[in-house]
Amino acid sequence: MNKLTIAIILANVLFSLKGFNDSIFFNKYKFQIGAIHHKEYIRLLSSGFLHVDMSHLLFNMITFYFFANNIIYGFGSINFLIIYFVSLIIGNILTFLYHKKNAYYSAVGASGAVSGILFASILLSPHDSYNIMFIPIPIPAYIIGVGYLAYTVFGMKKQLGNIGHSAHLGGAISGLVLSIVMRPELIQSRSLTLGLLAIPILIFLLIGKRFK
Repeated sequence: MNKLTIAIILANVLFSLKGFNDSIFFNKYKFQIGAIHHKEYIRLLSSGFLHVDMSHLLFNMITFYFFANNIIYGFGSINFLIIYFVSLIIGNILTFLYHKKNAYYSAVGASGAVSGILFASILLSPHDSYNIMFIPIPIPAYIIGVGYLAYTVFGMKKQLGNIGHSAHLGGAISGLVLSIVMRPELIQSRSLTLGLLAIPILIFLLIGKRFK
């Protein structure tokens, strides 16, 4: 495991464990619309290292673990860090814009950052296949990506579950855009994948909740 991967996982674990046992710390650093309106911008970053519970933490860190090295080797260590942290912040900014009228809306988790890493990896290696529980055959990464984005957009529209769908979408878009900026040749070599992934995003832009 790369040292950067270990460092990010360790930071998430330590910060989250502190939050599990210290409600004052948790409430001070979680994402919350009202607090951000009052210029507590540190929450746009700090909330990405807090998690609701151990299962939430494990899910995000396991997903991150599986895709992190692909980005480190494909884009380099510095670009890996840029994708992780910019996707985290962009995911939270989109969440803020989407819920800005609800001062009590709050969220935690590395989902935006992990989505950025995930979608950068999908764009880099769209034909890699993965097994998903209950599905007996491996599924290509680009199909997983399209399905993931479609569910995320639907979840935002219908407000499904206690899930930060907007952070997922913001992180995914950030991961894709940064990948293209860092490796412009991907526009041509991954044009079909980009086109397919763009469909759910365009649907969101057309039918999503307007930012006011």
